[in-house]
Amino acid sequence: MTRFRSALAPLAIALTGLTAVPQPVWAAPPRPAHSAAPQERQATAASECAPTVAGASTNARLTRLFTAYGNDNSRLDDWTGADGTYSLKLPGGKDLWIFSDTFLGQVDPDGSRPPVVEEGGTTVFLNNTFAVERDGRLSTIHDGTPEKPTAVMPPRDEDHWFWAGDATLAGEIVEVTYQEYERFGEGAWDWRWHRNVVARFAPGRLDEPISVHDLPSGHGVSWASATLKDGGYTYVYGVEDLGSPKYMHVARVKGQSLLGHWEYLKADGTWSPDEADSARVMSGVANEYSVSKVGSGYVLITHDTTEELSPTIVAYSSCSPSGPFTGKQHVYTTPETKGDVFTYNAHAHPDVKGNGLVISYNVNSFVNTDHYRDVTIYRPRFLDVTFE
Repeated sequence: MTRFRSALAPLAIALTGLTAVPQPVWAAPPRPAHSAAPQERQATAASECAPTVAGASTNARLTRLFTAYGNDNSRLDDWTGADGTYSLKLPGGKDLWIFSDTFLGQVDPDGSRPPVVEEGGTTVFLNNTFAVERDGRLSTIHDGTPEKPTAVMPPRDEDHWFWAGDATLAGEIVEVTYQEYERFGEGAWDWRWHRNVVARFAPGRLDEPISVHDLPSGHGVSWASATLKDGGYTYVYGVEDLGSPKYMHVARVKGQSLLGHWEYLKADGTWSPDEADSARVMSGVANEYSVSKVGSGYVLITHDTTEELSPTIVAYSSCSPSGPFTGKQHVYTTPETKGDVFTYNAHAHPDVKGNGLVISYNVNSFVNTDHYRDVTIYRPRFLDVTFE
């Protein structure tokens, strides 16, 4: 069983809300069934801050940029496709693109790619990479060498790997959240989420972390879905993934760094220093989503996981970065979703320039050979979402 089949294919299923996903071997403690801060008056107030989605259209610039870069064979140790697709504005104005599972190598003239190295081909498959955009040009960042690339966030051994989450700037230091997964058997489904960490990188040396620190991981919440700086706090959004449903959780840290003192949103709308008090804010979010300031309110963008393998991207609104998030609105229906191909993990990139709020989503297939046959499948799509 190669790393490609044991990591990428299960990820495809786990992120789409299929009830067939095996449950983790750890057992999270019982949680309150109601939402945090559910008072009717708060939901009414949220509607007053809610921008109305006016429409969504393809972001042509980013689509052209990643298509041209992915198809360019001037280097054979760079990006040809990936998922995850977080971003961060670096000091000096460059954009850091943060990816999880990534293909590196060549694209053939017919739009295919060779199989991965583990299956006898030449395509390198890594569980996490970066790309830096400067003046409309992209460059791939990995550790190792051009001949033997390795992940920027290295695993501890062959039975563990890291998938990337959202990132934030702590002064001049880049802090990227990662989730560590581990294998515990030989079967295709014998893997599980293990813990959350934050890796700190120098903006001028992104191929390996300066240091890696544990994040709260004791109660079954992956604290990597999204981050937001607001009101002197860095908000951290997580997901309690039960396959179906998936629950949103909210934490915050005073200041800019995730290494500070964490507190967690409780069911009564107050904050607690104990992660065990973290409440289920709402269900229906994906493993990756976003909360962004739009006008006087806050907009949550997510794939709709209330439907199995849904092609629908939706928005919720709030007057507070911690919710409640109400007023579900349709944003976009992904046209790629059909047959074995599906889409997942839509979220916003508020620091990336576009005509409105820039959104990305990922495309994947349950058939591994589809990724070889057509390189366009395993690449992010970009949208501009406008509001009234």
